[in-house]
Amino acid sequence: MTIIITGCAGFIGSHVVDKLLDMEKNVVGIDNFDPFYDQPIKMKNIHHNLDNENFTFYRADIREKARMEKIFNNDEIDTMIHLAARAGVRPSIQDPLLYQDVNIRGTMNLLEISREHGIKNFIFGSSSSVYGINEKIPFGEDDPVDKAISPYAATKKACETFCYTYHHLYGIPITSLRFFTVYGPRQRPEMAIHKFTRSIDEGKIIEMYGDGKSRRDYTYISDIVNGIIAAVNKKLGYEIINLGNSNVVELRYLIQLIEENLGKSARIQKMPDQPGDVPVTYADISKAQMLLGYEPEVRIEQGIENFVNWYKDVAR
Repeated sequence: MTIIITGCAGFIGSHVVDKLLDMEKNVVGIDNFDPFYDQPIKMKNIHHNLDNENFTFYRADIREKARMEKIFNNDEIDTMIHLAARAGVRPSIQDPLLYQDVNIRGTMNLLEISREHGIKNFIFGSSSSVYGINEKIPFGEDDPVDKAISPYAATKKACETFCYTYHHLYGIPITSLRFFTVYGPRQRPEMAIHKFTRSIDEGKIIEMYGDGKSRRDYTYISDIVNGIIAAVNKKLGYEIINLGNSNVVELRYLIQLIEENLGKSARIQKMPDQPGDVPVTYADISKAQMLLGYEPEVRIEQGIENFVNWYKDVAR
């Protein structure tokens, strides 16, 4: 089995590469080092694997179909883990056309290539943002997702729809995994936990949007990776599956945990709620438990301790 991973140098992708190589799988990685954040950070994520004989890395953009074709022609790939995307809810409001181009056109290229090359299993990294302001708690895969409140969320929903279309027309087994607020070592620097940790450590003001009562289903990176690997090992036809912790955490408590692990107090500036943000995310993971044997293991207290230790050792 040869597995291709798009976005292999990113936060989630690099951890998936590590896990698959530990399992002695043949891995082809693609990343274009998009300037959304600094290239050296991404390079650090994968540099320890570049000499691994089971790992082949290509610097390439998923929007370049001819380039993707050459990669698929060079390697006998049978499984796709598609994690590459233009990320971020708030930035998508500022530049929606870029998000449409990268996320939708890039995914369409990969679906077409998967059809042409007979890919046997396609795993798509979707997002809990597709639920928008969902009235039912916790969020279930059968809930309506017709009211996206950010362009980022809309692109992820569109990609899920195209994934179903390609499964229906061409029989490609496709699993769309909706990730819920993933955190842990290597988390992108603009994401809340990383940004708060650095600001508190450096004595800078942190901006807290709303009253601090917003709640997120924070999911530790190792649990997400285990869910992805479980999906790789199954061929489920077409499924949408939540991967979360199924345990919501208030923003104020999150900040408190970071303070305790750093041994420093936060300087907080309250800000208005931001467009595109939702008050709560909360995953119903019963489907993941049933189909993937998925059981999240890392609670927020342990996860934040792990993250802050990594920050002190590596990212400070």
